Amino acid sequence: MTEISLTPTQILAGLGVLLVLLWVWQASVRRAKAAANAARGGARLLSLFGRVLFTAGLIVAVQWVVITHPGNPWLLLAVLGFPALFSSYALTRALTVTAVDSRRNRR
Repeated sequence: MTEISLTPTQILAGLGVLLVLLWVWQASVRRAKAAANAARGGARLLSLFGRVLFTAGLIVAVQWVVITHPGNPWLLLAVLGFPALFSSYALTRALTVTAVDSRRNRR
């Protein structure tokens, strides 16, 4: 049987090649993740914008129908009041500053 004999220079060269391959692989994974996150963020924003526009259009359409066909004042109050409640809730949550106090026990 033949023995494999490697010099220390050959071992170091092999380890260097492995490290470079590992480094290139991790760099490509990082670039791919960054590109995917950027694409996902843009799509998420566009999707949110579309949903907001659709919902606003639906609310305006229902309000328009109720306002142009007067009859029941409670229906008018409900059609105008419920969207106001939802939007005030969303604005209040968005504009409320909350503080998180985290204490660590240091001994």
